[in-house]
Parts: sequence; structure tokens; C-alpha cells
Amino acid sequence: MQMKKYAAEAIGTFWLTFGGCGSAVLAAAFPQVGIGLLGVSFAFGLTVLTMAYAIGHVSGCHLNPAVTIGLTAGGRFPGSQVVPYIVAQVVGAVLGAAVLYVIASGADGFSLAGGFASNGYADHSPGHYGLVSALVAEIVLTMMFLFIIMGATHGKAPTGFAPIAIGLGLTLIHLISIPVTNTSVNPARSTGPALFVGGWALQQLWLFWVAPIVGGALGGVIYRWLSSEPSAPVVGDKSAALRP
Repeated sequence: MQMKKYAAEAIGTFWLTFGGCGSAVLAAAFPQVGIGLLGVSFAFGLTVLTMAYAIGHVSGCHLNPAVTIGLTAGGRFPGSQVVPYIVAQVVGAVLGAAVLYVIASGADGFSLAGGFASNGYADHSPGHYGLVSALVAEIVLTMMFLFIIMGATHGKAPTGFAPIAIGLGLTLIHLISIPVTNTSVNPARSTGPALFVGGWALQQLWLFWVAPIVGGALGGVIYRWLSSEPSAPVVGDKSAALRP
């Protein structure tokens, strides 16, 4: 059963990385019919929304090391499962980036110099935002993402709507921060493309692990403090629900 959870996390994170980063690499600036930043933002949100319905009952659909750590900090997820979940998520993200690379590299003129949807700051920020701006944005936005997740999956929240709230929350996060960092809020999603770009992307990758994890933990702790009610299940089985 545990292996199925890890497989679900790998598949889900594959979909998030391939779908979200793929929209940026393949479709954002496509001649005449490019989807732009709005389309990329919705693509990331839709990957989470669709996977939440598909595998939420299997693994909880974290798809993100910061979410796993944040849910643990919020009392929703057992600490013993954090490392295998994160490993599965990173494997899925790398596979997603690999498939995207195979497809994207088939186009004439393809070059990794465009960034391959990697996250960055300073010269590698779409809007040339500096280190402090990137750090604050990633911490605050990941914190709010966890706040949304914790609230939407709470035992007293309306049932069946959590994936919509979470997916739209991620869409909003991208609408805000693509110009700042190309939006991470997810260390696994950042790692996949960075491994192919190398150089500056790997040098700056530390920020996109540290900031989302700090933000995720803060979001989990703050929501745990805010709500003393029983928490909702996070892995499909009601017996797995942990109290904050």
C-alpha cells in the first residue's frame, strides 16, 4: 500500500511538472496563439486540480515537498512518511522535465538558454527581481498555499470542493509571482528543469528549496494554531486523519 502512495506522488508530480512547465516551454509564446502568463498560471492550477481528484484518495496528492512538510508541521501527516514522499516527488518531477525536454528539443532552434521554465532571481528572474524579493515572495506565497490547503481539506470544510480551491489557489499564486521568480512554491518542480539547464539554475536552486519549505512549515503551523477542530484525512483513509 505504501508503494502505491509513493507511485501516486511520483505520477502526480510528473503531471504537475510536465503540464505546468510544458505550458510555459511549449505554449506560452507560441506564434499568434500563445497562452501567455495567464495560460501558464491556469495550467499549473489545472494539474493540481485534476490530480487531486485522481489520486487524492490514494496519497493525499501533495506533489510538493513543501506541502508534505507543511502538512506534517500542521499535524496532518506523519513525519515517518516525509522522506519517501519527497523522494517520490523529486523523481516524478525529473521524469516530467525529461519527457518535456525530449518533446521540446524536437523543435528547430530549441535552446536551454531560454531557461526551460527554471526558477531564478536577479538576472534570471523574468522581471529581474533581486534575491530578497524572490525569497520573500516564495516564503509568503507557499505559506498561503499551505493555509489554503489546510483550510480546504479541514473536516468542517465543504466536501468535494478542496481540489478546486487548491487548484485556483495555485493559479493565483502563479498570476502574482511568475514575473518575480517564474514561480516555484515547489522544490520538486524547481529541481526537474534545473537539472537540464544546469549552471545558474542549479546555483540558484537552493532558494527554491529553502523558501518554499520555510513558507510551507509556517503555513501549517499557523493554520494548526488558528483551528483547534479535528483535521481532515490527507491520505484517503479516514483513520489516517491526524488531529492538530
